[in-house]
Amino acid sequence: MDKRLNVAFLWHMHQPLYKDPLSGEYTLPWVLFHATKDYYDMAAILEEFPDVHQTFNLVPCLIEQINEYASGKARDKYRRISAKNAGELEAEEKVFMLRFFFQANWEHMIRPLPRYWELLRKRGVSNDRDEVLQALRYFTDQDFLDLQVLYNIVWIDPSIREKDRPLKALYAKGGGFTEQEKSALLMKQTEIAGTVIPKYAELRERGIIEVSTSPYYHPILPLLCDSDSAREAMPGATLPRVRFRHPEDAREQVRRGLELFKRTFGSMPRGMWPSEGSVSMDVLPIAASEGVEWLATDEEILSNTLRRPIRRDQTGHCHDTFLYRPYELESDSGKVAVFFRDHVLSDLIGFDYSRMDSEQAASDMLSRLTRIHGMIENPGEHVVSIILDGENAWEHFKNDGRDFLTALYSKLSGHPALRCVTISEFLDMKTRREKLDWIFPGSWISHNFKIWIGHVEDNTAWDFISEARDALVKYEESLGGTAEERRARENVREAWEEVYAAEGSDWFWWYGEEHSSMGDEDFDALFRRRIKRIYQLIGKEPPDYLEMPISSEIKGYRPPSEPRALVSPEVDGLVSDYFEWLSCGKLERTYFGSAMHKELQGGLVDSISYGFSKESLFFRFDYIEELASFAGPWSFTITFMHPRQVKAAAKIKGKGAEGEISVRYGDRWGDSTPLRIAADSVVEAEVPLSLLGAGKGEELRLYININAEEKGIERWPVKGYLIFTVPPEDFEQQDWIV
Repeated sequence: MDKRLNVAFLWHMHQPLYKDPLSGEYTLPWVLFHATKDYYDMAAILEEFPDVHQTFNLVPCLIEQINEYASGKARDKYRRISAKNAGELEAEEKVFMLRFFFQANWEHMIRPLPRYWELLRKRGVSNDRDEVLQALRYFTDQDFLDLQVLYNIVWIDPSIREKDRPLKALYAKGGGFTEQEKSALLMKQTEIAGTVIPKYAELRERGIIEVSTSPYYHPILPLLCDSDSAREAMPGATLPRVRFRHPEDAREQVRRGLELFKRTFGSMPRGMWPSEGSVSMDVLPIAASEGVEWLATDEEILSNTLRRPIRRDQTGHCHDTFLYRPYELESDSGKVAVFFRDHVLSDLIGFDYSRMDSEQAASDMLSRLTRIHGMIENPGEHVVSIILDGENAWEHFKNDGRDFLTALYSKLSGHPALRCVTISEFLDMKTRREKLDWIFPGSWISHNFKIWIGHVEDNTAWDFISEARDALVKYEESLGGTAEERRARENVREAWEEVYAAEGSDWFWWYGEEHSSMGDEDFDALFRRRIKRIYQLIGKEPPDYLEMPISSEIKGYRPPSEPRALVSPEVDGLVSDYFEWLSCGKLERTYFGSAMHKELQGGLVDSISYGFSKESLFFRFDYIEELASFAGPWSFTITFMHPRQVKAAAKIKGKGAEGEISVRYGDRWGDSTPLRIAADSVVEAEVPLSLLGAGKGEELRLYININAEEKGIERWPVKGYLIFTVPPEDFEQQDWIV
């Protein structure tokens, strides 16, 4: 047996279905932009390292969208505005550009181009509509033309720009572009999009990569089979009013994904990444009966399946070799191999290595892999699965991640102790597989389905699908054997297509409190339009409630960690005494401050602690670890909405800090009073309770805006408001459980 440890990378390529079912226009540009910046080069780079075999998972509805862009038929608002002569842009189009044409990593994509950076600074760090309107008058037609070109060219991979002489020259020019240059750039985008799928097909044919698939519209399969499957990991969750139990839909999503794959690549895939790594005992027989040989998910699913913790030290090194064994489940429909990803190794690439030197990051990964090799007696029979998003991380790396990937692949290529394999190549080694009789139902995020079900918004969306689906089924039944059946056949087919599209995971990703983005309204509207179209296709009036957004800005969140005792910290900008903040409440960045778990990189504040004395409310802002004490200027505003309108605003620069508190009386703001504040390794501030108008035991409702200028703007929470409770009289006698 070969003594090399098998390493299986799986890069998951996925974008939501952005196409508006009514207008046919794509609402957001990310399929095209990732096609030109990530999809092609992520695979093509392996031509330089042909023995570094890898697996790429392409979601079927992503393939569908890439193909439409490659054909030149896809239309989206961003591209339409980009193509318009800058001198003919209307005011609303200019506002749209200033708000949304800086959606790129400021440090690695905008700052390297002085003209782009100049335009960003002219607009200002905020994309708030009112502030953008104030800046609009300072922009010329040439500014808008340059912005059209710059926004599109930074979303082309640097390696592609470097090899293409016109693109290289356009990037080097940096500004002062012409309409002709812009037109050529937009044509080049379409050309690049057309090379993506053929490149994957070529590398697959050469045996360098394996391509796997997902259910067609990227649904959470266990929830389609039975929404009650969420209860295993979420026993106290409130689920949709109508129990969703349609395993036939899950099967159809799987079958359609396999069929598109075969049409695209000429043969069936062997493996499938179930959307969001979501698995359950209902899903496995479906996959097996459709000919799927392997699935993959997260290590926490394995841990909960075996009811064994996966032990790690403080640096993330795993002590349990059972994580790296191959596993297999058998049902009446056949056997399916299941691979469990190393969560830490995957997240290091996705979230942490972007902040390190490329060589150091690659060396760190190699040392971790060789350490695993050293602790396994028979490494050739084991596999380390590294599975992560293959598109969104790279804008946070220098040179779009190519320096890191080149360094990593160079070290892995020909390594005496490590061998990079596709997942199916490992299966073909016929190594012994551990038998599992059952698998824990969950996803690769916190081993549950909380992102997609349980919140009132998520549950509302599930109920909308159930009601529309029931209406469609009843309509079909009413047609049985009638003359109308043949005429309605196409409408029924399209209506079912909308049902399956509405079952996709992405709509639910943006509902609830976990995630938010500048596209929240777009996703909400797209989902409701798909539901409305189901009714329209079967000749029924869509319910009035579909005119109202599901997503609501007006909702309150209690921090997961609330104060356990009164505090009286010294406001000096230092954590001078371990105990002064020990009993405080805490807001974590990963819960309140970021848009997508750890996907929002950059930023400034890692956590906000808060606590009460008898007279005051205290705040402590902790910087993210790599910034330590931040020297650059930044500011925050704490806006209290209830029981009285109060604003506590501060400006910080290094160890200097000043602020003021203003109280609103009726329709006017009263005179401001100084805010007690100090900055050093942390920032501490004190707000007197007397100004807030809240008695003991009453609720405070507030939100916090942080303007870190070049580091970005954050809102805590991303939607709605926070709820703090002023300690009651017997607070310190209570036995608080947090």
